[in-house]
Amino acid sequence: MKPLLAVEGISKFYGRRIGCASVSFDLYPGEVLGIVGESGSGKSTLLNCLAGHLTPDLGQIMFHTRTSGMQDILQMSESERRMLSRTDWAFVHQHARDGLRMSVSAGGNVGERLMAVGERHYGQIREKAIDWLSRVEIASDRVDDRPTAFSGGMQQRLQIARNLVTGPRLVFMDEPTGGLDVSVQARLLDLLRGLVREMGLSAIIVTHDLAVVRLLADRLMVMKDGYVVETGLTDQVLDDPQHAYTQLLVSSVLQV
Repeated sequence: MKPLLAVEGISKFYGRRIGCASVSFDLYPGEVLGIVGESGSGKSTLLNCLAGHLTPDLGQIMFHTRTSGMQDILQMSESERRMLSRTDWAFVHQHARDGLRMSVSAGGNVGERLMAVGERHYGQIREKAIDWLSRVEIASDRVDDRPTAFSGGMQQRLQIARNLVTGPRLVFMDEPTGGLDVSVQARLLDLLRGLVREMGLSAIIVTHDLAVVRLLADRLMVMKDGYVVETGLTDQVLDDPQHAYTQLLVSSVLQV
């Protein structure tokens, strides 16, 4: 099986400070990769380089496109990358407000992404929006409500619906449960796990919460000071950490 995403030597520097350095990995169709580390470890910098929000200083990011096979994302034109981000890619922000139009209705938020890929039939767009709201456990009678009327958990579920409505193959998630109450986190994680399996999604999830990657990720990368210090199957890394930093992360959770 060919990888969906092949990352080679990605590095990003801020003057003398390392954002991330020499990161390489392959991500396969239907696979979920978790990236963990403390604040400042480089995990968010790496995610933003992969998703096209930052331009790395070194390295290559190859994506297996539907039409042309493996393509270097960094060599694509701006319009090509923009279309990719609307179709095959999706990005779930930690703060739902960063991924939603707060002045547009819930249905409008979902419908906008459909319109961005060329759908124009109002009735069909609204029907798909209502269907996706139900899939993320938002009642259909809330379709015309604005996100400002929603709780934080509902806003995050709406952001997920907006992202997944076009059937992407790769989803980037930046602390998707950050800032939510524990009970809301559990519900959201259960929803995400179901959607990932149902849609056969590949995903890259950045988090500091080891419980999140334990539940969602097949494979795990641990970052410290911009470098990957350990990688492997999630359960293997968490149950038998080899690097001293990973051991510290795991033991700190066990002590809480």
